[in-house]
Amino acid sequence: MNTTVSPFDPVTIGPLTLRNRFIKSGANEAMCMDGFPTKALVKHHSDLARGGIGMTTVAYMAVAPEARTLPNQIWMRSKILPDLQVLTDAVHAEGAAISAQITHGGSFVTGMKVKGRTVSASSGFNPAGMLKGNFLQRAMNEDDMKRVIEEFVCAAELARKAGFDAVELHMGHGYLLNQFISPLSNRREDEYGGSAENRVRFPARVLAAVKAAVGDTTAVLAKINVADGTRRGAKVEDGIVTAQALQAAGADMLVLSGGRNVESTWFMFGSRMNREEIARVLKAQGDWLTAFMMKGAAAREPDVTFREMYFLEYSRKIRAAVQLPLAYLGGIKSLANAEQAVAEGFECVVMARALLHEPALVNKFRSGELTQSGCDNCNGCVAYIYHPAGTRCVYRPANELALNRVVASAHE
Repeated sequence: MNTTVSPFDPVTIGPLTLRNRFIKSGANEAMCMDGFPTKALVKHHSDLARGGIGMTTVAYMAVAPEARTLPNQIWMRSKILPDLQVLTDAVHAEGAAISAQITHGGSFVTGMKVKGRTVSASSGFNPAGMLKGNFLQRAMNEDDMKRVIEEFVCAAELARKAGFDAVELHMGHGYLLNQFISPLSNRREDEYGGSAENRVRFPARVLAAVKAAVGDTTAVLAKINVADGTRRGAKVEDGIVTAQALQAAGADMLVLSGGRNVESTWFMFGSRMNREEIARVLKAQGDWLTAFMMKGAAAREPDVTFREMYFLEYSRKIRAAVQLPLAYLGGIKSLANAEQAVAEGFECVVMARALLHEPALVNKFRSGELTQSGCDNCNGCVAYIYHPAGTRCVYRPANELALNRVVASAHE
């Protein structure tokens, strides 16, 4: 235990130094329109920066149009550079850093139809695509891999040009890179399948290429699963192999998460999904079929009682196995939790729901006004990734829908 380190101390991650160790997790905001960031997104992240965090993460910025999971999501191309610069400038003006979470959904495309089969580690039936007719997926070949690597590199280079201080490659939760890492998705029999070392081979190639392209000025992070949380999924031993491979590939820091969007959301959030709130929001948008499917999924979830720092046991094992910086995520609810995480050797503390409940939580921790988050982990906020006004805490005022328009475009 290192009790001399405070979560309010600065920390260096590769070429980047943060003013403190609190990071807002990448969590889908739904504050984008036609692939552009909006004024709502700028307000969301600048409010978080003003609230005292060291770095905020803009969630799910797709590396290609077919890499999106939902149709309005940002996808990285030069046309949105002015919009992204407005976003990064607003966060920097409040003294915080900003990270771009760049990723590819692979076969996890739930909100739009993709031309042809979705790509993945393996071919076959695609249950995540059923609602929009993406019934089949195909296994990526070497040409596909080279193309996707280049897409990640181009997205990272655009992020750097736009003023982002870091890029976070999403390798968890069932998206494309995790479809290689997890045995739930990877049934390959070549050098990219079988052992945990083989399954992480392609994601490590992606990270190494991004690091070579932007790593001199931009911190390169990866978000990984400590475990999938299911019997047939990746275990913490697989997470250790993944962490070691990404360390060798040059990662500046790993963000430790867990769970999969389809198989184990309860594990990801440490508590059951608020299916009732999700169904209510979806029905209000006229999406009755998805609402029905979500309600049905609730019956298969275990009855989970939330506990603080619910990934700690897994994360400790990864901490013991690697030397690179790690960011602890999962059930941080109090200043004492954050202090424990850094005392146990985790360089940063990552939160999402607690900061949606109180964007100024870090400043209030520092001043002594609060020592505990008021978030009750109801998970109602998750429902609002399906709402045009974007994610919000259900105990706070609704977001202003009027803000949901493009920040700056070629048409203005």
